Amino acid sequence: MGIKQLAVLIDPDSLHNEEALLSLVHLCNEQQVDLILVGGSLITNGFWDRCIELIKANTKIPLVLFPGNIMQTHKAADAILFLSMISGRNPDLLIGKHVLAAPLLKKSGIEVVPTGYMIVDGGNITSVMYMSNTTPLPSDKNNIAACTALAGEMLGLKVIYMDAGSGAKNPISASMIAEVKSQINGPLFIGGGIRTSQQAIDACNAGADIVVVGNAIEKDPNLVGILVTAVHSLNA
Repeated sequence: MGIKQLAVLIDPDSLHNEEALLSLVHLCNEQQVDLILVGGSLITNGFWDRCIELIKANTKIPLVLFPGNIMQTHKAADAILFLSMISGRNPDLLIGKHVLAAPLLKKSGIEVVPTGYMIVDGGNITSVMYMSNTTPLPSDKNNIAACTALAGEMLGLKVIYMDAGSGAKNPISASMIAEVKSQINGPLFIGGGIRTSQQAIDACNAGADIVVVGNAIEKDPNLVGILVTAVHSLNA
């Protein structure tokens, strides 16, 4: 079992108060969070640039963009997950938007990480499901998820990111994570619906390399330390 990491997802639309953002960033520093992801389905408040500037000025934790659209780029970021939604059949999200974003990303000079993005049914309709106009993978169809991830990797995608969506009722099952991990060689991100240390541990034990939490931490920042401790305990 490889090194397990915890990533905190910050949505500038949800966390648009500078004081609250800085408090969370300092907490991430104290608890030794491994990655900070920044992104959201909508950015409506003009806080995108300021959010990234504040994070970069107050932490050395790598900042990776998790974009909801092609406008969500910033040259100060350390890297961007270049998401191709391989779980859906929306051509704009498979390759269309990427054509528009590619020259901007090349000019920015930030590291681009080709990522197969897979939405999994988490028990309710989430923002990403609605905004992407795609049907999520059924939560009990492990074989479909595994074949989808395998195809993405065969196409050259370097990372697989499975997401039940922000505020999902249920996290992705351990059995699905395990089956997907058995078919791929690259890193596996798991996000959506993770609210407890046991859920984080279960995801890691099943094969997740990086557990992503966002919505739960917005509601209870103290979960940062609890989840970091749980995930890092598996690296002993």
